[in-house]
Amino acid sequence: MAQIELHDVCLSYFTLKQETEAIRDINMSIAAGEFISIVGPSGCGKSTMLSLISGMYKPTKGTVLIDGQQVSGTSPKVGYMLQHDHLFEWRDILSNLLVGAEIRKMDLRQAERKAMELMERYGLGGFAHHSPAQLSGGMRQRVALIRTLVTEPDILLLDEPFSALDYQTRLTLADEIFSIIKDQGKTAILVTHDISEAISMADRVLVMSKRPSTISSVYKIELDEGTGLSPWKKREASRYNDYFNHIWRELEGHVVTAG
Repeated sequence: MAQIELHDVCLSYFTLKQETEAIRDINMSIAAGEFISIVGPSGCGKSTMLSLISGMYKPTKGTVLIDGQQVSGTSPKVGYMLQHDHLFEWRDILSNLLVGAEIRKMDLRQAERKAMELMERYGLGGFAHHSPAQLSGGMRQRVALIRTLVTEPDILLLDEPFSALDYQTRLTLADEIFSIIKDQGKTAILVTHDISEAISMADRVLVMSKRPSTISSVYKIELDEGTGLSPWKKREASRYNDYFNHIWRELEGHVVTAG
C-alpha cells in the first residue's frame, strides 16, 4: 500500500471578487521510503503541494491519504524542513532541537536522548551547548533536520532547504541530508527550483505545469551505474545529462507557454 496518495486533488483560492484555481486534478502515489522531487515553473504551486500533504491546506476537491487515512489536519507522522533554519538564537543547539518535542508535548528526557544520539551520529557531537551563531550555514541546516527527526515523523517534507546556502555548501549538504534521510528510512518529498538537485537526490522527479498546475511528467531516475549512489555520484552518472536536458526542455516549454 502507498504511504502517500493524492486522488483528483484540486485547490482554489477565493476572494470576494474571484476564484483562482491553483492546482487541478493532481494524482500521485508515493511508497514508504521513497524520495520524490518536485520541480516546476515559479508560482506553480510546488510548496502548496507540501501544504496539502501536511494537512495545513485542505483541498477544494479530492482526497489526500497517509497510510490509507484521509488527511484532515496536521499529523505527527509528517515533519517539515524549510528554506530557513528558524533556529532561536537565544537558545543553545540542544534546546533548539527540543522545540518540536516541546510543542508536541513529547517525553522531553526521551527526546533529549534522541537529540544527543542524532547529533553524535551526524557530525554535531560536542555542539550541544553552542549557540546557533557559532555554526556554519550547512551545520545549521543539519540541526534543522535533526530537530525534525527528534519528533520521529515517518514523512519529511523539504521545501527548498538548501536555497539560502552557497553552491559548494549546497552540494556537500545535499549528500549529507540524503544520507541521513536514507539512513533513517524516511519517506521524503523535496521541492526545489534546482533540476540538478532534484535528479541527484530523488528516486522520481515530478514536473508540474504552469497554473492551474497539474503533474505533467514523472521521471523515474534509473542510472546504468546502479542504485544506492550518493547525489554527488549521480551527477557523474552517464544518463544524468539526459534526464537534466529532458526536464530542462519541459520546464522551458511551461515557462514559454506561461509567458
